[in-house]
Amino acid sequence: MSALTPALLERIHSTIRFLSIDAIEKAKSGHPGAPMGLAAPVFEVWDQHLAFDPSDPAWAHRDRFVLSGGHASMLLYSLLHLFGYDVSLDEIKNFRQLGSRTPGHPEFGHTPGVEVTTGPLGQGFAHAVGMALAAKMTHSRFGAASCTSCVGPGPGAQRIYGTVGDGDLMEGISAEAAALAGVLELGNLIFLYDNNHISIDGATRIAFTEDVRARFEAQHWHVEHVSGEDLPALRRALEAAKAETKRPSLIICDTVIGYGSPNKAGTSATHGSPLGPEETLATKRAAGWPEGETFFVPSEVRAYLAERIAAKKQTRAKRDAEIAAWQRENPALAAQWESFCARRMPTDLTAVLTQGMAEAKDATRKHSSTLIQRVAEAVPFVVGGSADLACSNLTTIGKTSDVGPAANDVNWYAGRNIHFGVREHAMGAIANGIALDGTFLPFVGTFLVFSDYVRPAIRLAALMGARNTFVFTHDSIFLGEDGPTHQPIEHVDSLRLIPNLYVFRPADGLETAMAWAWALQKAKGPVAMALSRQVLPPLPHSATFANEDIWRGAYIAQDCAGAPDVVFVASGSEVSLSLDAAKKLTDEGKRVRVVSLPCLELFLEQPETYRKQVVPTGSVPVVAVEAASARTLYELVGGNGFVYGIDRFGASAPPAKLAEVYGFTPDALTKRVREFLAK
Repeated sequence: MSALTPALLERIHSTIRFLSIDAIEKAKSGHPGAPMGLAAPVFEVWDQHLAFDPSDPAWAHRDRFVLSGGHASMLLYSLLHLFGYDVSLDEIKNFRQLGSRTPGHPEFGHTPGVEVTTGPLGQGFAHAVGMALAAKMTHSRFGAASCTSCVGPGPGAQRIYGTVGDGDLMEGISAEAAALAGVLELGNLIFLYDNNHISIDGATRIAFTEDVRARFEAQHWHVEHVSGEDLPALRRALEAAKAETKRPSLIICDTVIGYGSPNKAGTSATHGSPLGPEETLATKRAAGWPEGETFFVPSEVRAYLAERIAAKKQTRAKRDAEIAAWQRENPALAAQWESFCARRMPTDLTAVLTQGMAEAKDATRKHSSTLIQRVAEAVPFVVGGSADLACSNLTTIGKTSDVGPAANDVNWYAGRNIHFGVREHAMGAIANGIALDGTFLPFVGTFLVFSDYVRPAIRLAALMGARNTFVFTHDSIFLGEDGPTHQPIEHVDSLRLIPNLYVFRPADGLETAMAWAWALQKAKGPVAMALSRQVLPPLPHSATFANEDIWRGAYIAQDCAGAPDVVFVASGSEVSLSLDAAKKLTDEGKRVRVVSLPCLELFLEQPETYRKQVVPTGSVPVVAVEAASARTLYELVGGNGFVYGIDRFGASAPPAKLAEVYGFTPDALTKRVREFLAK
């Protein structure tokens, strides 16, 4: 093994810095300051502490590393390249170019070794909290604490490392996530704080003066404070953090942004812009780096890292041997863990979920509660929680314990109900982190109007294809007396605008059951559900109806003899409203079709022939009905129909009075359609 002398270590740090500088300079775009300042402390983590196998980035028992400040992406890409991941030097040279594996911010599923898509500050930190919680929950079920004959630590023994910066800590999500991490005693979570005192607009003192150490200690974290260049002190701090089992750890690293730049180090000029040719040359000259070379990796650096890659593989082999011993000693647990990771569903899951739901009359949030119990019974790797609204969202899983202090003297991590507290912003990100860990499938709940607080995490879930189910209840003005602050108007529309997110607004128990079945068996990414507070009747179905028609996004709930004079398209509670209005129009001699639209995204994916068959846009007047802004339904009505929605905020009143005032009664809807058809 090559001796890691101070000279060699400095060469490695310089290699990381100049790969970053050169890539950013070539792209004429990027953030060199953080990679330059963090090169030394982050290399220490990767070299001496992080367990991974570059030939198998998805190795289940690896430690995770999360770069929360995703703008420092070249730091991560440089490390991935040097440690042998499939990130070639050509990819480094193509930083921020179309189609490269080195985009401006790290993207999960795009670049090998990237654990989470980061960029929106604070999100990576919160996702890491979810990964740490998932590891604890895995270890409680399958690790040494779960059995008397375990050999080795078993699954879930990994640690989660990461870096966090001033911008991350200024965002409120970091306070939410850190607080919950402290409450849950996530001792497997270790973050380095890049304390460089600089933000984009200048010194952090212009907007950020809090005592970070005191803040995290108040949130029950173990905190160390070192210089980022004092590697012996950093090693001691990291060992202390690893020894701490009850508290997550923050190591405050005093760093210099743009370290090594003679004229720009320690200034905001290095944050988000290339150094420029002159300063790049000056920085190389000051470091004794070859001035005429770019993307230079010294042979001695390659040699040392080749040895370290081999050592990482040996660490993997040791962990795999421990897991193999655990599997031999605990075959039933091992089989269950493998089924969790493989996301194996019962073959009769859809039948189990839909049983009796076609006749049930209730609010769809209550239908969802019934289904959550069935899901939990059939799919043991589903876990969930709510932002202190479980009693309203009806998301509590029965016949199991809670996670965290609510478990009392029971194993804190063996339960399935997660209490997020009033922290919607962090809740979504933490659940995404649980999903990315790969063992559990999470769901989370809050009121639909508060999806605004969850939206950044929803968007990231959609970007990553993270399988998280967002259960949003109280989906319309029919929430009632709580008034306009709690009554969603634009929210279903805004969620439908997110690519790769499937939004279900079911109209009855059967549609709710099929929405859950789709989320569990068909979804490749996140699903959102908008569920009613008020009781809804079961929908009628024709003799040719099949439950799977719901998975086509829209289907004919009630048809007429011959070509229709008008077609209603509605979602959620407005389907039964449309059926009532259709009856009145039918009694007047009109031929009326009613189409239920549980999921617009699925409907738009259907062949055009099916879409035209169900909603004959252009040839027949189409009326889209939704107790919301309903802007996303305009493409369904074409030029020969209209959207019957709401163009203002709600009001505080009983639901029946709101229906009358806002025109969501059978008489009001019938009158409006009658007037339209008479024109």
